Amino acid sequence: MSLRAAALTGALTAAVLGLAPQAASAAPVPQPPAATAEVKAAARQAAGAPDSLATLSRFFAREGKVTLAAARPRVEGEAIPVHYLSPDFVAGKAGAPVARLEFLASKAVSSDGQQAALWTAKTAAGWQVVNIATGDDEFRYAGLGAAKLPGGTVFREPQIDAWYVAGGERVLPLDEDAVRAVGQGTTLAAYRERVAAAYGDKLPGSAYAKGGKAGGYAAVEAAASPGGSGGPGGPGGIAVAGAGAGALALAGTLLLRRTRRT
Repeated sequence: MSLRAAALTGALTAAVLGLAPQAASAAPVPQPPAATAEVKAAARQAAGAPDSLATLSRFFAREGKVTLAAARPRVEGEAIPVHYLSPDFVAGKAGAPVARLEFLASKAVSSDGQQAALWTAKTAAGWQVVNIATGDDEFRYAGLGAAKLPGGTVFREPQIDAWYVAGGERVLPLDEDAVRAVGQGTTLAAYRERVAAAYGDKLPGSAYAKGGKAGGYAAVEAAASPGGSGGPGGPGGIAVAGAGAGALALAGTLLLRRTRRT
């Protein structure tokens, strides 16, 4: 089964995890176009900062699985880029890649083996942890994508919680949601036709977005509806999480817990 993110409110996160006020109020800024070595290093430094580790201790101790003092979280490995389906690609903009960099993820592990992903993005205040999510989706799918299509771009279509890897003219599925969408794989052109049909009328500036339905394409991801078949926001709904331009207004205020979808 694929995993879906369920978001708690920023107020709860700030209260439970003690996120820094400056993080919660950081202004949205565009993310770097690529995860260069310098970008990865900056993200990794933010993830391993003392304040981030203190927040991780509270995160891992929040349900009593481990005590605050015993959590002793550590950040493992380098930060990896996480890409999401690009609105420019959906809109058919010439030369637009299928996915854009949304944030970088660093793997955090507690003393009792719990895992979480620290989402780190560039904000007006510098590189900061803007979200913590349970599990290892970002790292697992990065590995699966590299094995399935070396050199390809692993990305998520958050509207249906599907993960893919794209390279050349191919788009290949990495989870069950993606298989339901594209079978065992499709061409880049055919994938473009599918997402344009599904989301083309929900892009920024559309009547759908202006009406506030599921936040439009550029909104921070809403809480997933249990059993929903159309992605966050209900059937046919569209709400893209991420740290891209315009999506960091709630930087530092989201806590994600992934839940199994039936």
